[in-house]
Amino acid sequence: MQANFKDKLRYRFEKYLNRGGSSIFVSLFVVFIVLFTLMVFLRWIMISLWPELAYTDSFFDDIWLTWLQMTDPGNMNQDNVAPTWLKITTILSGVIGVVILSMLIAFITTALEKVFYNFRKGRGKVIEENHTLILGWNERVVDIIRELILANESESYASIVILSDEDKEEMDDLIAKRIPDKKTTSIITTTGDYANINELKRVSIKAAKSVILLANCSESAFQDEKINSDVQSVKSIMAIISCQDGKNELPIIAEIFNEDKRELIGYFHDENIIALDSWEIMGKLLVQTSLTSGLEMVYNEILSFDGCEIYFYESNWNNISFGDLPLHFKDGIPLGVYNEEDGMTLRPGRDYKMKSEDQIIILAEDDSTINFETQSIHEFSKIELIDTKLEQGQKSILILGWHSVAEIFISESADYLTEGSSFDIYFKNPNEEFINRVEELKTIYSEFKITLTDADPLLMDSLQATNPFDYDNIIILSQEFNEQRADRIDSDTLIILLLLRKIKMATPDVHTKIITQVLNSDNQEIITQTDVDDFIISNKLITMILAQLSEEPLIMKFYEDIFSEDGSEIYVKSIQLYTNQFPLKTTFGDLIGLADLRDEICLGIRKGNQSKNADENFGVTLNLDKNQVIELDKDDFLVVLSEDEL
Repeated sequence: MQANFKDKLRYRFEKYLNRGGSSIFVSLFVVFIVLFTLMVFLRWIMISLWPELAYTDSFFDDIWLTWLQMTDPGNMNQDNVAPTWLKITTILSGVIGVVILSMLIAFITTALEKVFYNFRKGRGKVIEENHTLILGWNERVVDIIRELILANESESYASIVILSDEDKEEMDDLIAKRIPDKKTTSIITTTGDYANINELKRVSIKAAKSVILLANCSESAFQDEKINSDVQSVKSIMAIISCQDGKNELPIIAEIFNEDKRELIGYFHDENIIALDSWEIMGKLLVQTSLTSGLEMVYNEILSFDGCEIYFYESNWNNISFGDLPLHFKDGIPLGVYNEEDGMTLRPGRDYKMKSEDQIIILAEDDSTINFETQSIHEFSKIELIDTKLEQGQKSILILGWHSVAEIFISESADYLTEGSSFDIYFKNPNEEFINRVEELKTIYSEFKITLTDADPLLMDSLQATNPFDYDNIIILSQEFNEQRADRIDSDTLIILLLLRKIKMATPDVHTKIITQVLNSDNQEIITQTDVDDFIISNKLITMILAQLSEEPLIMKFYEDIFSEDGSEIYVKSIQLYTNQFPLKTTFGDLIGLADLRDEICLGIRKGNQSKNADENFGVTLNLDKNQVIELDKDDFLVVLSEDEL
């Protein structure tokens, strides 16, 4: 059917209005001008036909009066002395002006409200350069911001941009509440779909320094939610690459739950894109902490930007041996070497000759203080090594609660614990799926004794019935399958710790080690009051890793090595494994030489009498001055990089 002129006109008008607010405003303004012209013309016609109606000095005065009456109906009183028939134009001008101006004012008000709404929602373009871009939002974001603020302290101005589907006002309120002092770092939040190319361009993705891509659910979420989170992350990575014309030049650190999605990201063959399984690292760290006390404090310093950090450093090595390197750094302890051809090697051996293309992996206070001295700054004073080895026996482990990290813990334990070690799991009302999974674990790890008991660790009688202090280690995890807030999980943990402390008062001479996860770093001070032996601040450690990788993706190779049983790991070992001369008064440089006799690298010390003192970092001190005199007793420890815990 052929459209008539009226339909075509209406269609074109609707099409014009659909262009947006500017077309509506222009249309209203044109209507106003047309009607104003019409009213002026009507007044002119009446005066031309009936000259006796003219009472002003000139027609231009009539034009001005019409304009005033249409823009402000209150000006109609200026025509009080006009002839009666001429007042018809006055009334029409006032009425038309009220209608049209009301429409214009309503439109302007709506447009302004939309502008302010977009401001509140953070919908404007973000004009930043060299900023860290955080995509997504979860419970770790506050700790990530804290770490990045520490990393940016030496800069006069730095910025963090957060693009998330969360409400901007809620994000701003939480950040203001939890991080009152932002030092030199500006934090910009904005709301939008971080897998959308246009949204990424809006936050200046090309000008960013690095990208941290957060999961949009927690590890305790249902599998469908984690799959959706991973799909969103993969889509975001593809959008980021597309924004860079198909060639990625940004470090992209992404939280990915499922192994198949991490493998999918591996198809990009880009070392700048790192897919991180945060909880796999936590599982490995739980195992290492169960073997050696104080390890969390060591990692807390190494992984944080506040304290000693890991750096890559290159110099003219003059064919020096790796074993002599520590004596040529006033600040820093070399841990290994890296070059593009051979990759990374931790503890390459004291006789390894440094190559010109080698970089060293070094633990130091700051990159600005690392300097290779051509002359030795310390001379070893030899301490006789007794080289005692620990006896690796069976371990009995009590797991109160459950979390997927426990599966990783049991899996990793296969590389550390001897056959016959036991894992007793206590959980309230385990469902059929969980019971079947435990049966599968029994089959997979047949060398261990794994049992599941229906019991509520939050009840005193139930907890006491487990005889908790008959075990070597107690691991406290989440008490619920359903997704819980971090504070709720930490509250349950705190209750169990207090119950354990009460039980322990009846049997004080026990050596059971209590290890727990703490999700919210703000709960650290409360947890330390419960006499817990070790606690892992899961979210904080994960965020430290995410933040460090965003600054230097190459550090991932270091993490892969120290969190793997096959490589070198960090241990806190009793000084009695090295010497029987107590009290031992020596220098830190000599302790480095003592550890070197066991093919280990000494990173620091732990004072046993300060192991419960949070103000003294629980006795842990890393990277001391090589000439600093230290007095150690038989209850003290060395922090070492070693092949095993023996």
